[in-house]
Amino acid sequence: MTLSPEQQAEIDAARAETRPTLRPVSEGIEALLYSAIPVLDHGFVRVVDYMGDDAAIVQAARVSYGAGTRKARDDRGLIRYLMRHWHSTPFEMCEIKLHVKLPIFVARQWIRHRTANVNEYSARYSILDREFYIPQPEQLAAQSRSNRQGRGSVLQGEEAETVLRLLREDSTRGYDNYQWMLNEGPDGAPADEGRAGLARELARMNLTSNVYTQWYWKIDLHNLFHFLRLRADPHAQYEIRVYADAMCEIAKAWVPAAYEAFEEYRLGAVQFSSSAMSCLRRMLAGETVTQENSGMSAGEWREFQAALAG
Repeated sequence: MTLSPEQQAEIDAARAETRPTLRPVSEGIEALLYSAIPVLDHGFVRVVDYMGDDAAIVQAARVSYGAGTRKARDDRGLIRYLMRHWHSTPFEMCEIKLHVKLPIFVARQWIRHRTANVNEYSARYSILDREFYIPQPEQLAAQSRSNRQGRGSVLQGEEAETVLRLLREDSTRGYDNYQWMLNEGPDGAPADEGRAGLARELARMNLTSNVYTQWYWKIDLHNLFHFLRLRADPHAQYEIRVYADAMCEIAKAWVPAAYEAFEEYRLGAVQFSSSAMSCLRRMLAGETVTQENSGMSAGEWREFQAALAG
């Protein structure tokens, strides 16, 4: 993980300064505020700001103006009820703003979740850092033969070494050419006085998609949980899943009761179709159910079997 000196100074200054406040505070996330959580080789996630806590969810659900006389266990029970019955608006009362540093190809997958406010580092105005994501050898998997968007067995030996070499060489060559086309020195002046240099907005097209970008990402808790349900799933791509895992730890510290309910009813749960439920009832009644008499397609049956196997 790499933070620029300016970013580290900003974090240090923010953590050193304390302010009195009348708003509700989540002690768990206060301990994480501004600190960068390392992800991948150069990436990170850090909490910039947040609004609300578990009590804000309960307050919205009860349309109340105070904590009242309810006990903590009553609040926990209500949050679990809301999660269990797919209520959404009470969870939208909480928001979080994150600063994320991530490879461009992960960012393009991430941005498909169109339920957040995003402001990304602009390569039209600034020069991207010479930082590339290079996978660890255990993440160099072959294409799955049964899943078009999945991974198969891990590459071994000479093939794995060649892939790593190509990734490093292509990334380095692309960035070197990017710098040459920009023709900018450290002070912004031309590195070669004899050339004008290409515009930054054009030079960036030559960069590989494993170059790191950064953004500020603000989202409410309901939509954060939806993101995490998909991206913290074991079947999600590893490179985005590790970011989701870090964000799960943040959410657990921020809203522990809500995260507990999310883990119980979303992250660790499965959903069955009406056909699958019919098969389950038949199985419980002692009937032998096969794919042929289940009414499900081969793909649905495989998913059903996998869900039952855990």
